[in-house]
Amino acid sequence: MNNLKRVDLNLLVTLEALLSERNVTRAAARLNLSQPSVSIQLAKLREIYHDPLLLPGPRGMLPTARALGLLTPLRQTLADLGRLVAPERPFDPLLAEMTWQLAAAAEYAILLPMLPKLRQAAPQSRLAIREASPKHMSRDLADGVIDLGFLSREEAPAELRHRQLFREQYLLVGRRDHPLLQSPPSLEQFCQLEFVMVSQDGGGFRTLIDTLLEAQGLARRVVMSLPHFLFIPALLARSDMVAMLPSRMLGELLGDLRTWPAPLEIPGYDMVMVWHERSHRDPAHSWLREQVVDALEGSATPL
Repeated sequence: MNNLKRVDLNLLVTLEALLSERNVTRAAARLNLSQPSVSIQLAKLREIYHDPLLLPGPRGMLPTARALGLLTPLRQTLADLGRLVAPERPFDPLLAEMTWQLAAAAEYAILLPMLPKLRQAAPQSRLAIREASPKHMSRDLADGVIDLGFLSREEAPAELRHRQLFREQYLLVGRRDHPLLQSPPSLEQFCQLEFVMVSQDGGGFRTLIDTLLEAQGLARRVVMSLPHFLFIPALLARSDMVAMLPSRMLGELLGDLRTWPAPLEIPGYDMVMVWHERSHRDPAHSWLREQVVDALEGSATPL
């Protein structure tokens, strides 16, 4: 590094031209410089390398052994430096061989709509889906463990970039022939049902719904908690248990299930896409974010 501090990198460009042309006049023309300027730079190079580098010969200048040994690594270094300072190329999804890491707990609501178009637009790329962990989301995005995350607005760390995707509402879900759900339930009937719920931290049996019921002097029966949503539709279809689920995550999962509005007002939430500042201007990352937004039919609102 100390040696680099005393070298003008433009001298290396001149050296490559001199070694290639082996003629000061032709090297000057190639560099669009005057012949005296190139001669001055050659003198500086000889001082740096403690070697004459080029010697007069019968048909131009002859490189010394030291100069010949420099030529190949010099050309490689200049090529690498050229790529380092070159303008960023536009992202071409058809040719890109990317591996995108996404963290989501709403696969049916977000990922399923975007997958067909994504596979068609970027056939050489891969997609890895990870479980969304609000606790670790900011760190994982900063470290590059994941590229995009999907969380409720309340869970999204404030330091991350984010974009609203849609507003989610909860619905009561149970099997179509449920004996206690042949019509929309009253609040009293709602509390008599057996509920399964999601507890991302594991083992929880309480949500905001229970707090709202308690304010009215009521309580429901939560008989099972699970760490994620995916198992719940199959479980409801084979039992008399019910669940309060986000409406958009149901998608094609309903099958033998049906939905009812809850007999109490339950606040919804905004689903947002989050990413780190380091990825914000990356063309590939920007393209991927737009694929998500387009797949959700323009329901996203920039923040």
